[in-house]
Amino acid sequence: MGRPSVSQPRRSSELLPGTLDLLVLRVLRQDTLHGYAIAQRLREISKDVLQVGESSLYPALQRLLLDGYVRAEWGASENNRRARFYTLTAAGRKQLVAEQDEFERMVGAIQAVLRLA
Repeated sequence: MGRPSVSQPRRSSELLPGTLDLLVLRVLRQDTLHGYAIAQRLREISKDVLQVGESSLYPALQRLLLDGYVRAEWGASENNRRARFYTLTAAGRKQLVAEQDEFERMVGAIQAVLRLA
């Protein structure tokens, strides 16, 4: 019989469900940005750990638009291309606080379980 394999830590930068919306709201709290700039800011702040692809980011932005947490306007990007710029709304600021509180509660619960082991 062979020894059971020891699994390696995951190197993936997968986000917990719902976390992307929280991160996008947080980044937009300080600036009005277009989609590519949001992805770049997340990558930059996380020191390349969080690399959000278009297939995740744009559906999240659409959800946030439909929920009224962000608004969008067309404008010119830094390289003079047409881009949609996203801004946090008052409802988005309230949602950010609620989601941040819930996230911190969940992280605290996970840390409590990890300390048990």
